[in-house]
Amino acid sequence: MPSREADNKSPEAVSSLLGPLPMQNAGERLADRLVTAIALGEFVPGQRLPSERELTSMLNVGRGVVREALQRLSAAGYVTIKRGRSGGAYIQTGWSADSKAIIRRVLMPERQRIEQLLDLRSLVEAMVARTAAIRRDESDIAHIEQAVSAYAAAGSDRHSSGVADRNLHLAINRATHNPLLEALCYQIRAEVSLGFGIEPYSPVLRDRALQQHPMLAAAVIEGDAERAAELAAEHFHLSEGLLRRLIETIDADEAESVQQARPAARAGRKKSMTNQEQTTA
Repeated sequence: MPSREADNKSPEAVSSLLGPLPMQNAGERLADRLVTAIALGEFVPGQRLPSERELTSMLNVGRGVVREALQRLSAAGYVTIKRGRSGGAYIQTGWSADSKAIIRRVLMPERQRIEQLLDLRSLVEAMVARTAAIRRDESDIAHIEQAVSAYAAAGSDRHSSGVADRNLHLAINRATHNPLLEALCYQIRAEVSLGFGIEPYSPVLRDRALQQHPMLAAAVIEGDAERAAELAAEHFHLSEGLLRRLIETIDADEAESVQQARPAARAGRKKSMTNQEQTTA
């Protein structure tokens, strides 16, 4: 069986949703990706972003690219950069006047692939829960029970809650006794989260997870495979819903912009025709 300790390093098979960052404008591209992750709730106001070293390793980019991206976020007011032992980039806001344009640049070119990834995730997570319910042993049960308790005890702290959530799903993944399934789940999570491997967070999501986690864990522990699959698919719709709502917001904004542009365009054409008529006369 694989080691029980949480492993934050991504398997070699993991690839980012957006692929490797091109060297040209890489700092700007990374800044855009971070803004989108913040809008999704992967990072929240008051939270410290991963360190430069962690972001470099996580996204397979150079240290200079990370520094440029953080400087851009600081200039735009998304983060405050503090120096010293407790220093780092701290989230100031999750939204600004230019957020919609940035998010559109990041998400719209990958829209079809995002839909495919969300569909794949729903299918795979249900399969994992079903398999875990069939194969779990006494050691798995103990780790799942501990993980459920740890999530409940994590409180509202974004980092602690995120670690506890990851460890619970890791315990369920490892109950399948198939490390390839664990790697596949990691890969899908990394891609859906724009390469950061972090689930969205909000107080509402946490409250719902506090209700759903014990039910999912109980179904796996009791060996109820179909119930476990059903609950897993339902549970992962929580974070999926945030992504879909963000895309819908961008769609609605774009449609409104098009609608507003039409009267101006008609007025412009009418004025042009009038001018032509006056010139002819």
